[in-house]
Amino acid sequence: MFKWIKKGRIFVPNNNFPWMFSHAQCPFPLEFDGFIRVYFATREDYKDGMCRAFGGFVDLDKYTFKVINISSQPLIELGGVGEFDEFGSMPISVVRHDGEFYLYYVGWSRHYSVPYDWEIGLAKSVNGERFTKVGKGPLLGPTLNEPYLNSTPVVYKLAEDDWHMFYHTGVKWIREGDKLESQYVIKHATSRNGLDWNRNNIQVIPFKVENECQTTPAIMKLGDRFHMFFCYRFGLDFRADKDKSYRIGYAYSDDLVNWTRDDSRAGIDVSETGWDSQMIEYPHIAKINEKFIMFYCGNHFGKEGFGYAELEI
Repeated sequence: MFKWIKKGRIFVPNNNFPWMFSHAQCPFPLEFDGFIRVYFATREDYKDGMCRAFGGFVDLDKYTFKVINISSQPLIELGGVGEFDEFGSMPISVVRHDGEFYLYYVGWSRHYSVPYDWEIGLAKSVNGERFTKVGKGPLLGPTLNEPYLNSTPVVYKLAEDDWHMFYHTGVKWIREGDKLESQYVIKHATSRNGLDWNRNNIQVIPFKVENECQTTPAIMKLGDRFHMFFCYRFGLDFRADKDKSYRIGYAYSDDLVNWTRDDSRAGIDVSETGWDSQMIEYPHIAKINEKFIMFYCGNHFGKEGFGYAELEI
């Protein structure tokens, strides 16, 4: 049984810039000399019910976790007309490799019969501030078995030639009245260089609730065992019914392939009141100052910002 001690909210955008109007989704921490950089996805203001997503970051004091710097411009430029990231780029994970920073992100596009699609992109940087896309197309896009909604690429480099990506991919679209909702599931891919990926097309975590959606798996290793903390929700009614909104689940594995789910051991849930009282989602874990720290979002899919919790050992 894990026990995460909540330490409070760190950051919530409040129209800091036109492109950082609201939301701080999928906070991903990366340690630099003397500070922690947390990458996140943010949004401009809505217009006619639509908005675009951008990637930004905040730098935190390594010991107090207070914000000491906010990025003044997006991490990468949005794609051109018709490209997979024309309407949004959401940073999910960053990996250091060969003196560069590899940013794995989600590109947004808009469709006619369904409201949106997501595919996975890659960009590189020499300083971890501004990134250049490796190409105009997605790194992981539609396939015969994964035709849409490839998203949230959480990448781990265990060795120079041993890379693992845990991402989600679409299962189906569900109609609820005049609205369409998507269902997606976590899957696994491997690589020897971070560029060329082999997908095994196997659902990593079994379903628990009706039309379950799963995303953003965060993995840490204790001894010889891997521990995954991910978020999940019901497929419908999750916006109006907080009991069907995102919660954090848990699974463990000895080989990163076969996972056993046991959400009772997750050790973290919504609060009784406050910014994370309705939902809790998008966990990412880092070891900072010899402690395991979970960064996560709260209500309204990150609209109320992100905070952190510390693992009690």
